[in-house]
Amino acid sequence: MALDPETFDALIDTVRRFVAERLRPLEAEVEAADAIPDAVVAEMREMGLFGLSIAEDHGGLGLDMVEECRVAIEMGRTTPAFRSAFGTNVGIGSQGLVMAGTPEQKAHWLPRIASGAVITSFALTEPDVGSDSGSVKTRAVRDGDVYRLTGTKRYITNADRADLFTVMARTGEAGARGVSAFLVPRDLPGVSVGEPEKKMGQKGAKVADVHFDDVPVPAANRLGAEGEGFKIAMRVLDRGRLHIGAVCVGVAERLIADSVGYATGRSQFGQPIAQHQLIQGMIADMKTEALAARALVLETAAAKDRGDDVVLESAAAKYFASEMVGRVADKAVQIYGGAGYIADYGIERLYRDVRLFRIYEGTSQIQQVIIARETIKRGG
Repeated sequence: MALDPETFDALIDTVRRFVAERLRPLEAEVEAADAIPDAVVAEMREMGLFGLSIAEDHGGLGLDMVEECRVAIEMGRTTPAFRSAFGTNVGIGSQGLVMAGTPEQKAHWLPRIASGAVITSFALTEPDVGSDSGSVKTRAVRDGDVYRLTGTKRYITNADRADLFTVMARTGEAGARGVSAFLVPRDLPGVSVGEPEKKMGQKGAKVADVHFDDVPVPAANRLGAEGEGFKIAMRVLDRGRLHIGAVCVGVAERLIADSVGYATGRSQFGQPIAQHQLIQGMIADMKTEALAARALVLETAAAKDRGDDVVLESAAAKYFASEMVGRVADKAVQIYGGAGYIADYGIERLYRDVRLFRIYEGTSQIQQVIIARETIKRGG
């Protein structure tokens, strides 16, 4: 259900001002501390950002996919770590529950997820399982009214703060059909979280290992039927890829604006470098690619809102937008020259931040596989 246009415009305006006036001034502080200030997270809760994609009946804002993408674009205009603070609640950490949860599961968890009182994580990747996500080794063995869950998940976003994990675990045969999905509260005995990893970029957004040692997960916490976990995970990722594509568009638009501002103020050979045609060529390429990515993301989001099958298009949007923002960031560094390599200007930070977009929620190579497979399936 979409918001009425006036209410949504007010939301966009609020988010835009929040990014410009509150978040951007904190970027260097977040980078240095590798942490989002608690006061900022509290403000995000008050704004309803943790519940963007959750229905109003469960305390969320109930945005449709186009609206969610437009908010994600606005949030992309600052360091991506800020969006990550609520991103799992909006996307991969909650959507399995939204799509496949029972009424009882939804009533119990979704209002608290929407308010930000409960932080969620999506636990699929393992030490030996990344792109081959149908080969998870974490096991869930039925034992009466519980499943005994054992295994390790790796690089789990927001694991350090998570209260609830959506966990993919093997309950049956080898391959994707033997994987089931479970809601696993952090406070169950046998759940432990490792130290956050040191990362190239996106400081302030933490990832860590999660260990499950014979964790007794109530059978009532299973999402869907046994063997439906992989299907649920793929549906969640289809949606998440559109969200990530939108964030990439926002970061690209920020980089373009900063590059144009720098190029019009920096003079060489007696004139602003923005007047030099080789600089203009880079700006033209950046702008054209960003416009193309924006159009692809929003068109696909609209198709998803209509109920169309967008497996191919979501993969294409994530693939193109994530590769695009990498190229835009590279050109931004080039336009800034030596200043682009210096931390004070923030361009090198965004250059590092955007590299992750081509890896998580399916690498670019996995997106290529999906795009080709779906294109062939549809007969071209």
